[in-house]
Amino acid sequence: MMCLESDGAGTGGSSQDCIPGAEDGEVETLSGRMNPVTTVLDIKSPEMESPSSKASLSEKPLNMKRARVAAVGILSVGNVLNYLDRYTVAGVLLDIQQHFEIKDSGAGLLPTVFICSFMVAAPIFGYLGDRFNRKVILSCGIFFWSAITFSSSFISKQYFWLLVLSRGLVGIGEASYSTIAPTIIGDLFTKNTRTLMLSVFYFAIPLGSGLGYITGSSVKQVAGDWRWALRVSPVLGMITGALILIFVPVAKRGHTEQLKVHSSWFRDMKALLRNRSYVFSSLATSTVSFATGALGMWIPLYLYRAQVVQKVVEPCNDGPCSNKDSLIFGAITCITGFLGVITGAGATKWCRLKTQRADPLVCAVGMLGSAIFICLVFVAAKSSIEAAYICIFAGETLLFSNWAITADMLMYVVIPTRRATAMALQSFTSHLLGDAGSPYLIGFISDLIQENTNKSPLWEFLSLGYALMLCPFVVVLGGMFFLATALYFLEDRAKAEQQEPCSDPFTVGSCSDSEEASIL
Repeated sequence: MMCLESDGAGTGGSSQDCIPGAEDGEVETLSGRMNPVTTVLDIKSPEMESPSSKASLSEKPLNMKRARVAAVGILSVGNVLNYLDRYTVAGVLLDIQQHFEIKDSGAGLLPTVFICSFMVAAPIFGYLGDRFNRKVILSCGIFFWSAITFSSSFISKQYFWLLVLSRGLVGIGEASYSTIAPTIIGDLFTKNTRTLMLSVFYFAIPLGSGLGYITGSSVKQVAGDWRWALRVSPVLGMITGALILIFVPVAKRGHTEQLKVHSSWFRDMKALLRNRSYVFSSLATSTVSFATGALGMWIPLYLYRAQVVQKVVEPCNDGPCSNKDSLIFGAITCITGFLGVITGAGATKWCRLKTQRADPLVCAVGMLGSAIFICLVFVAAKSSIEAAYICIFAGETLLFSNWAITADMLMYVVIPTRRATAMALQSFTSHLLGDAGSPYLIGFISDLIQENTNKSPLWEFLSLGYALMLCPFVVVLGGMFFLATALYFLEDRAKAEQQEPCSDPFTVGSCSDSEEASIL
């Protein structure tokens, strides 16, 4: 962190403009920093500064603001690639089923193993992210999952268990990113600027998910082999990992709030479990993960089966199979992700003028509205694929509207030196109760229904639809959790602010929001 100091006009105090990066003369290590002693001889008065030095000083804040915005761009690209890799498998799911000769439950095992390893690794990376060099951890995570994904594209059909194992290892690599990257953005910006930048970062989730479907199905069609779909994201991942190492600044933890107190991991966990708005919002994100994991995995296959029943398409017995539904669903996910994040951020900003509980209330309304349209998908799919896509569009837009808001709420109610741990615990909880089991559970229920009925295209379609009907009920439960969050949000935010003094212990004055005005 480089801090530029200037004397206050007419006062005995001083103000600081803190810039991400290393402080002057500071020695950066993986476990901390060592600062040299500053003597009186090192301090220059304003009279001693030349006009050229003053001009260079005025340029540095502008350059660093641009560097911070660029850092958000690079981190967002990395987030796109994480989700692109995750949903490329869903884009070629039918081909994987036919190649390895597995049922719905076997296909559902792939994302389940991925998420299980993801959620187990997340708390570990949360601990490391609060104590060690975060961009090094991020880059290593990207390099690791890129190498594993590329290697998995060469697995032969008799080793399905090896493909399952590889997805588990990829989950470990991606856990580092989802846990740590948002905390870097939280330390680079504050207030409305932070909301905007987190919105950009979390827009990468639906964008990457949609591109995963599009990339998987398109590359498979062009190459004539679904394995080539798994070789795109690793190359891009290696490039992004290098960009993070070179261009993302080492933001000091909590520098925007000037918080300098650290506590033990057990004390952090105890404080988080007592934070009621954090607990309820984490439970709410679990329901979002449950729905997005299940719908993202199975909706393209469900709509394909619907068209087989309606005799719009012929059943696929040999690959490569039709990629139309994956392409359409991927495009819808990209568009609704953008609209959802923009709608959520805009609605929250407007509602903050009306109530201080705007964040959880906007999330609750979005969840409850989404549940209605998800229910209508299964009604419409029986007779009209176009109507089903319209309902998916509306339901996903509302469902995606709360991603950035939930992350921003965490920044409000958790102190900076505890945020990586909080993000990791929330990630662990949401995956444990959400998408760790939902894809497999849906596939298991679908297989169970089919075993007790006549094997036919009609019952393949109906059984998967009945299993997926579990999702809207879970989404309604998530809306209730967000309403519970609203009850305690103001109290928990006030407690966090009391532990975030806005002035340096050795100076007089308060934090400035000038950076936000210049960026916005």
